[in-house]
Amino acid sequence: MAALDLFGRRWALRILWELREGPLGARALLARCEGLSSSVLYQRLRELVSSGIIAPSADGYELTPLGTSLRDALRPLDAWASTWAQAQEHDDQRPTEA
Repeated sequence: MAALDLFGRRWALRILWELREGPLGARALLARCEGLSSSVLYQRLRELVSSGIIAPSADGYELTPLGTSLRDALRPLDAWASTWAQAQEHDDQRPTEA
């Protein structure tokens, strides 16, 4: 359950999501995550580095092999979330009865 504690922290999953396609520096992460403060970003980066999920690189931060396997493990959840979002959109377009 320690993993769920880590991933449940503000911005942790979003940071991992942004790193899914390759390394990013702190400024790029801040630009992609509107509302994320630099202090929270650096705290999450420290936590994710110490957990072995990301690592510093010449280009910023990147997923480690463990982080890449996490990305792959979350893929079914991402697919479910897309289906759920489409269902919500469909429900929002349904006329309401008075």
